[in-house]
Parts: sequence; structure tokens; C-alpha cells
Amino acid sequence: MLDLRRLRLLRELAHRRTIAAVAEALSYTPSAVSQQLTALERETGVPLLERTGRSVTLTPAALRLVEHTETMLATLTHATAELATARNELTGALRIGAFPTAVRTILSPALVSLSRAHPHLELLVTELDPAAAPAALRAETLDIALVQEYDYVPMDPEPGLDSEPLLTETIHLAAPVPATTVAHASGVPAATDSSAPDPEPLAVQRDSPWIAGTPGTLCHTMTVRACRAAGFSPRIRHHADDFGAVLALVAAGQGVALVPDLGALSVPEGVTLTPLPTRRRTRLAYRRGAAEHPIVAAGRAALHAAVGNAE
Repeated sequence: MLDLRRLRLLRELAHRRTIAAVAEALSYTPSAVSQQLTALERETGVPLLERTGRSVTLTPAALRLVEHTETMLATLTHATAELATARNELTGALRIGAFPTAVRTILSPALVSLSRAHPHLELLVTELDPAAAPAALRAETLDIALVQEYDYVPMDPEPGLDSEPLLTETIHLAAPVPATTVAHASGVPAATDSSAPDPEPLAVQRDSPWIAGTPGTLCHTMTVRACRAAGFSPRIRHHADDFGAVLALVAAGQGVALVPDLGALSVPEGVTLTPLPTRRRTRLAYRRGAAEHPIVAAGRAALHAAVGNAE
């Protein structure tokens, strides 16, 4: 009989690539992870790892075993969900991961409704970048997470996870109010050419300094790819992950930025927003088999209701 805990370690190694990363994520020591994986190789009777120096790769047999492990874990999760439906009251913990703007605009009202409807449910929130959410779900440190994709940054399928649509937002180009607009507002007519076609908003900003998220985040990747699609590489001057800070930098004349609807609910004076055809899509993600677990189902319903009330 194969040890499920060791199978989980092999699954995590397939996703995280290194033994050190698996150890850090699951609170093991690297040597303990190596020992458990060696024991799993003995149990299976076939090589699972190919070691070259300090690097490790999974053999074809190991990759097939990871696929079976995903199926087994989903079946166990579904069984746990069915057993939980026999309880009369929701108790225990619901661990939700969300990006900062969603915490303020979607998650807060959802938490209020959950607390009222299920007073014995312990609600635990973690703020994190959506790119880190799938790993946290697989490691079972989260039960539900808000994940994202942009038109220029599609979301890859995540083995062992399911997701459902939650929200679609428009992306806006945030820029300082043009001096001609300010002059016009002051009573000085601004020269315009009504016969000239509207230029592509991003292409107009090819020589401007840009404000983007931290490298490695979805927001940063989206900004770079959207600008490249418009024919140039952005000259990024500032990195900021909070859209309030981003808009403050724009208002201070420090550059232009791309901001989604949720990040543009409070726009400071001196900033103009131009809607773009680009969209950001937020989805609810959870472990495969967990959708109908009463606690997860309650969280899903509350988050959908919060989005519906906000629209």
C-alpha cells in the first residue's frame, strides 16, 4: 500500500520543482523530504527521481503516479465533503485567499454575511498575489482562493483544482490629466482636431514612464505584454502592488499605469482613466472535489452574492 503522505510530497515536487521548495512549503526539512521520497521509491519498486548534482527531475513513472495521486486526493476531498453534509451546523475553519483590492471590495461584505449566517464558522483570510494561490490550495493552507487571468496573461490549467467565474473587469489606462485639459478647465480653449482619428491609447504612452506591479506578479506581466502588443516595451520607473499607491504616483506625475475596475473605485484629482478593451477575469478556485463541501459552498455563495450586490 502506498503512503498517501509520501504521494503528496511527490505531487508537490512535480509542481514546485525542487526539494527545497517542497520542504519550505510544507514545513519539512529538505533531508526529511528526500528520505520520504526515497521510501516511496522503495514502496513502488521503480525509480521515481533522476538526480543530477543537486537537481531532481521526475521519471515518466513518477509523472504517471502524480496523475493518479491527483485523482485519489480529489476522491478523498469529495468523500470528506459528503460526510460534512450530515452536520446540522457549520463549524470549523474557512480559509480564504484573496488579492488586496478584492479583500476591500468583495471579501469584506462576504465575511459579514458569512458571520451572520454561520456564527460558529471560523473565517481566516490571507492576502496574497493570485499567482501564489494554486500552490496554497494544493498545500491545503487555503480552502478557497481568488485567482486571476488577463487577456494577455491566460491562466494555465491547474491539476487537482477546479474554478468557476466570479467577476470580469475592464482595464483602464491611468494617466495624469493633460495640460491642455487643465488649461481648458481654466477657461483657456484647448486646440483640437475633430477630424483626426483617436490614437491607440497605449501607443500614445510609448515614451512615458510607467508604473507596474512587482516583477513576477500578474499585474506586472500584464502591463509588459499589453504594451508589447501595442508595439513597444514599457519603460517602468516605479513598482507598486497597491492600486491606491499606483494612482497616487500617477497623480504626482510619475508615470502612467494600467488599473482594473476594482482598483479605480477612488480616483485622485489629476488622474484620467481611459477604458481599454483589455479585461481582467477573477475566478474562485478550490481543490477538486471540494465544491459541495458545506463550508466551501457557503463561502462560494457569499462571494458571488457580494459581487452581485456590488454591480
